[in-house]
Amino acid sequence: MNRRILWPAVLQRTLFPCALILALNAAGAPASSFDEIKAQAEKGDAEAQFILGQMYHNGQQVPLDRAEAAKWYRKAAEQNFTLAQYFLGSLYDNGPAKIRDPAQAAKWYSQAAEKGLAPAQYALGILYEDGRGLRRDYAQAARWYRKAAQQNHAPAQHRLGLLYEKGKGTYRDDFQALELYLKAAVQGEALAQFKLGSMYYDGRGASQNFAEAVKWFRKAAEQGVAEAQFNLGVMFAKGQGTQPNSIESYMWFTLAFKQGYAEAAANRAALARAMRPDQIAEAHQRAKAFKPSPAITSK
Repeated sequence: MNRRILWPAVLQRTLFPCALILALNAAGAPASSFDEIKAQAEKGDAEAQFILGQMYHNGQQVPLDRAEAAKWYRKAAEQNFTLAQYFLGSLYDNGPAKIRDPAQAAKWYSQAAEKGLAPAQYALGILYEDGRGLRRDYAQAARWYRKAAQQNHAPAQHRLGLLYEKGKGTYRDDFQALELYLKAAVQGEALAQFKLGSMYYDGRGASQNFAEAVKWFRKAAEQGVAEAQFNLGVMFAKGQGTQPNSIESYMWFTLAFKQGYAEAAANRAALARAMRPDQIAEAHQRAKAFKPSPAITSK
């Protein structure tokens, strides 16, 4: 039976080499019909059960049905199918309210995490950090984030960096935090880019470097991080790490304000007092034309 799986982006980045992803998701790749897959799943084939769960999960060839997806994921998970364990955990974690169960999420994430699946290790770390389904334990959160981070999982690198920065579950270490933020930031993790900019701005974990702060705040701001947009507005207003530019500053304050960053309004008003009407109009036009790049963020 020819099977085609449309892997979610986080798993694509973490689990598979690019060539294999392209082979699995190629537009012309053969895909088994729902009836073929269901027949195999009902015979107890764990891979078919997982794929059937994916079809219900994503509404492929069938109406979207998360409860039915959980049913088939469970059948595969109980046969020790790692991806099914992870996806079953994710439905118990983030699925519809009627099936949400943090303790069950922790159970299935744990099984996949113990077998080295980085997204499951990251998800388990979040449960430990938040105290959902498990007793809150920052040391355990750090342990599981670290395992995923060692597999170059960007959201886990960001979360582990936060724990090092705050000294939760591990010793406080700005140098380790900065190194982890950098690893995540170069992969496009928006919140890590913001944190990296903050570290360079404050001179924590590295020498103060306004030019590097501008660089990383801009990358995060372009992905729509409001606080990075605000900080970039401040730096353009003051000429920190860049030439002063009131139009750029006003634009970034405007974008931050549109996302509810209240302090940006006062800064923008102060800036406007020294600007010409045509400059303000240009800044508004730039803000209106702004389209954030696709964000890669961890919650």
